[in-house]
Amino acid sequence: MTMVKAHVFTHELVAGRYRLLDVVSRETNRVCWYGEDVEAQRPCLLTQIGFPGGAGDVGAAGEEDARRTTGRILRMSETLARVCPGRVVPVVDAVEEAGTLWTVTEWVDGTPLGELLAQQGTFNYVRAARIGLELLDVLEAAHGEGITHGELSPGQVYVRDRGPVMITGFGLAGATLAPRVTAPSYASPEQARDERIGPAADLWALGAILYTMVEGRPPFRERDRPEATLKGVDRLPLRTPLRAGPLAQAVQGLLRKDSRERLSRPLVRETLTRVLTEDPDMVLPTAPTPRLRRAYATVRHAGPEWSGRTMAAGTGLAVVTVAVAVLAATGQLPGTGGSAAGARPRPSVPASASATAPDGADGDRASGAPTPTPTSTPTHTPTPTPTPSSSVSATALPSGYHVYDAPEGFSVALLDGWERLTTSRASDLAYRVTFGAEDDPRTLAVTYSERVGPDPVAVWRDDVEPGLEQDAGFQRIGEIRATTYQGFRAADMEWLVDVDGTRVRTFGRGFLLGGHRGFSLRWTTPAADWDKAANEQALDIFLRTFRPGSD
Repeated sequence: MTMVKAHVFTHELVAGRYRLLDVVSRETNRVCWYGEDVEAQRPCLLTQIGFPGGAGDVGAAGEEDARRTTGRILRMSETLARVCPGRVVPVVDAVEEAGTLWTVTEWVDGTPLGELLAQQGTFNYVRAARIGLELLDVLEAAHGEGITHGELSPGQVYVRDRGPVMITGFGLAGATLAPRVTAPSYASPEQARDERIGPAADLWALGAILYTMVEGRPPFRERDRPEATLKGVDRLPLRTPLRAGPLAQAVQGLLRKDSRERLSRPLVRETLTRVLTEDPDMVLPTAPTPRLRRAYATVRHAGPEWSGRTMAAGTGLAVVTVAVAVLAATGQLPGTGGSAAGARPRPSVPASASATAPDGADGDRASGAPTPTPTSTPTHTPTPTPTPSSSVSATALPSGYHVYDAPEGFSVALLDGWERLTTSRASDLAYRVTFGAEDDPRTLAVTYSERVGPDPVAVWRDDVEPGLEQDAGFQRIGEIRATTYQGFRAADMEWLVDVDGTRVRTFGRGFLLGGHRGFSLRWTTPAADWDKAANEQALDIFLRTFRPGSD
């Protein structure tokens, strides 16, 4: 296979129209992004695949191949939208740019299956059978039109909290000279040998996905190089599934090396249907999953990271370097990242904070006295800021809250039912974690960065606000306020924006740990709910209980 490299600068638009916001999923030679169609002012998903040789090798013949590829993708999308509506993500654009293939699809309000498996480990065999049947429905419709997916993998399957799964990626097979361009561990043996493929390759991929759902790993593991992975798919024996239960026979039948011996679609359907019929009570409710529209709103309106540095989003076959030099235009990755809409600052911080003050921190902490936060009443929101209840503390939480200890080292009290919605990282230098719950419009985002400037007010003013000013309906509320938080230098900023027709309000607090390290907290709620007592209490508890860790 050819190693390809594509450079993407997030302040530049793909095809002059699509802005990259955040990575949804990565596979060997495929990166899927949250994005925005800046002309239509609506969210979208962009899939990036590198052509062999990169931009430097795309001559006249390569340009002709690219045109044929993009044309085929669009034609297949039209066909599948007709024969399988609501089950295949519609492709709205496909372009070749600088040696990279970009496909643009409509927004999917769901979660990639690969992400769910990473979060949950395994599914019970009944849940796996249900998803398998939904995949089989789409494959059957596509095969009836003479269309083979050829690239099916967990990264191409979106699980929704309502409705059947949706599939992306039709038309990508053969888009480059590589025998397998996305996920080699889900390739069929005939693909591994670079032979012509047909519907049997999709049935193999279905078997591999079923295997992964119940076993927690693909049937043939990813190795250090795509070629090595494909060689294992072709030559190594299948590891016997141990958790597949009544699915085991179907999984093994689909994963036969000889494509002529694989189970037919009718036999697969019969087996999966029988599993659902005989053991329906074992179907567990799908755990709340990150809704991509909320994630889009979070990323789109978060403003840039405090550091404004770079993130390397590596892939195996395609090395994609993402230069986040001008995050003000995109609000992409961690730093102060978070969500949009917020609640108000609180006038005091507990003096019992355990973190050690960095060099240059205000001296109030040494005295043991809490430092009051300067307040500013917005002209269009005359309601005064209430004083937080003295009963709320880091050690005595009211009913409905629990303490969450993040693997990154920080801790915070969250509302019951809340969980991590999205996590973004830039190697070990920065990360952003967004918390929330299904059907709850509020979110809390925690961001850490090791590239923070020395003045927290300047970070909001010079790095964050210029990007936010591009958002629909942006309006800062009051001044950026210098303060202290747990003894650290800090600054607060509030603003309003419009997200999907809803006016939302953000309260952001960023604080410095010293050594260019810093955190930010952002609280999100619809502007109409700004003064609700439950929201005021929630922000009060978040601010009182957040602990940045000991490092």
